[in-house]
Amino acid sequence: MGGGLARHFGALGDAGADALAAMINDAIDRKAARAGRPRGASDEDAPLAGHVLAMVFEKNSTRTRVSFDIAMRQLGGSVLVLDSGSSQLGRGETIADTARVLSRMVDAIMLRTDDHAKLEEMAAHASVPVINGLTDLSHPCQILADLLTVIEHGKALPGLELAWFGDGNNVLHSILEAAGLFKFNVRVATPAGYEPDPAFVALARAGGAQVTLTQDARAAARGADVIVTDTWISMGQADAADKKAAMQPYQVNAALMAEAKPDALFLHCLPAHVGEEVSAEVFEGPHSVVFDEAENRIHAQKSVLLWCLGRL
Repeated sequence: MGGGLARHFGALGDAGADALAAMINDAIDRKAARAGRPRGASDEDAPLAGHVLAMVFEKNSTRTRVSFDIAMRQLGGSVLVLDSGSSQLGRGETIADTARVLSRMVDAIMLRTDDHAKLEEMAAHASVPVINGLTDLSHPCQILADLLTVIEHGKALPGLELAWFGDGNNVLHSILEAAGLFKFNVRVATPAGYEPDPAFVALARAGGAQVTLTQDARAAARGADVIVTDTWISMGQADAADKKAAMQPYQVNAALMAEAKPDALFLHCLPAHVGEEVSAEVFEGPHSVVFDEAENRIHAQKSVLLWCLGRL
């Protein structure tokens, strides 16, 4: 993605499987090495001391904002936050000009926005790394944290059977990209009309992943190692009653989890609408690792930052 010599992280494929595996290993090592330290204390080596990350938000955020901030603190660096309401972006300054100005002032840029083309434009004009903090198309930082969580809980990625339920959205797109890179299989259970972008299905299959598209939620869950869902109504979408009605048969509940393997994990990128896409019984139950997953955003993103800045 983008131009110049900067290492951008707009998609998982920008790094590739080997670099992503190195990031996961680095995240595991750094997480273990700082056990017991205060959250805001830097790692002993403080590899990004003196570095500044600009975080540009055109969409609201809890986990992305906090995790990137803490990630930079732990690496010894610092952050500054811009949002469209308090920066010139909101008054019509172009993405290209913003990218060129920030490149003179900071060491890396994280952008969380709607249209993926904005991320592409930022990367094309930035001379420092640009990181995808979420777009309507994909969410690679979330999926790196998810892969880290799955590995931490003792599951190997090659041959893994992952099942997705609900809307074929940006999170699923990045899961499909990961599947092709790490050779795991994805069963996608969605209502008709809510399937993922076919380009991501093709990408996964081209990488050697088996991708099954179905409207049968029970069949998708059968024998799965990992069960994943997300909110039915994404940020900024109208609260469509007809969409919720279509999604109802894809709720992850006890009956659905019972179809998966006994040691299956339940993942959700949060925020969750408990009682909609997931039942309280599953969300709070023994299969759920959603808060490990949320914490791992910090550890995964530290490794993304190190990779982008040539330290990994």
